[in-house]
Amino acid sequence: MYAGFYQPIVRGIVCISLLLIARSGTAQIMYGNTDGRTNAISTAVPFLRIAPDARSAALGDAGIALSPDANTVFHNLSALAFIKEERGVAANFTPWLRSMASDVYLANLSAFKRLDETQVIGAGFRYFNMGSIQLQDFQGQDQGTVKPGEFSLEAGYARKLTDNWGIGVGFRYIHSKLATGAKPGGSGSYRPGNAFAGDISIAYTSTQEYDADQQGTWRFGAVISNIGTKISYSKESHDKYFLPANLGIGAGYTYQFDEKNSLGLTIDINKLLAPTPDTVDNNKDGIPDYRQKGLLSGVFGSFGDAPGGFKEELHELMYSTGAEYKYGDLLAIRAGYYNEHKTKGNRKYLTAGFGLKYKIAGLDFSYMIPAGGDPLHPLANTLRVSVNVTW
Repeated sequence: MYAGFYQPIVRGIVCISLLLIARSGTAQIMYGNTDGRTNAISTAVPFLRIAPDARSAALGDAGIALSPDANTVFHNLSALAFIKEERGVAANFTPWLRSMASDVYLANLSAFKRLDETQVIGAGFRYFNMGSIQLQDFQGQDQGTVKPGEFSLEAGYARKLTDNWGIGVGFRYIHSKLATGAKPGGSGSYRPGNAFAGDISIAYTSTQEYDADQQGTWRFGAVISNIGTKISYSKESHDKYFLPANLGIGAGYTYQFDEKNSLGLTIDINKLLAPTPDTVDNNKDGIPDYRQKGLLSGVFGSFGDAPGGFKEELHELMYSTGAEYKYGDLLAIRAGYYNEHKTKGNRKYLTAGFGLKYKIAGLDFSYMIPAGGDPLHPLANTLRVSVNVTW
């Protein structure tokens, strides 16, 4: 049931096994007659698409059209142009795949600084620790133990264009160490992968005053993220993998009932800008053609390359929805839902969480509940903790 789900989420871990057993270092795709029934998109460094903070995670992983804070660096940098505080920092920690491993986690740090009334800069660091992995080849021979890990460093600039519109640009360095040493058969060696990527985003916000203390705020956003070089784990020209480039759009509305009480609703729709797996190999070199696409053809072609046609393209959309009730700046209660089509990963889960704030410091928690209540689900019992300070 979760085969499609497992591959894109722990792509780095699976990639290690593939690299150590593949003679040429290329993961051979064995889909048979690909018809769109089970055909999840797979990329390198998928940790870049994990919601890093507890607030967003509690809202079904929605984050593009939320009111800004320090974690906005990871979701929609342009929204930072509308933040009221002068500076802020946030730290997040997520034990990952706890039902399968006890030493896998994602940790994040982010910060922002307002330069003037219209300009803000932000920076972030993400580290994904995959724990210790015992490797074996197809014959069951011990290939040793590795401790893979990945991280990204990012920085960006947000600017308010008008009272309602903002724009943001960001740049990212990615380092992924999955395996090192000689390949089986002496056909080269593995090495850490490095890549560079960029983001561009826009944000819109508008507030309408009603009677007394009542008001409503609309927020919209769009983000194109992780557009950059392929990443390689060897010197071989064909050993290159796409980054998880993504197009996301989001909308949100917050209604302020009175001075203390408000309710916000938000939705994100995301699509990976990476080629859909196919078995076509026109040049008969043993490597599927989709693996050999360039950056631009991979990104732009992703809107029409699904073997199952337009219907399959629609299946590649991922939906995040959430609701947030706030009592002043003291308490927030959140719930959400994430949905991915069963042929594209089958991630479906409910989320819940809460936040507490005292003066300039905030603490947030979130919890994931896989749809169907399967206790063996890889993401069962996923808890996120966030600490943020703004002043």
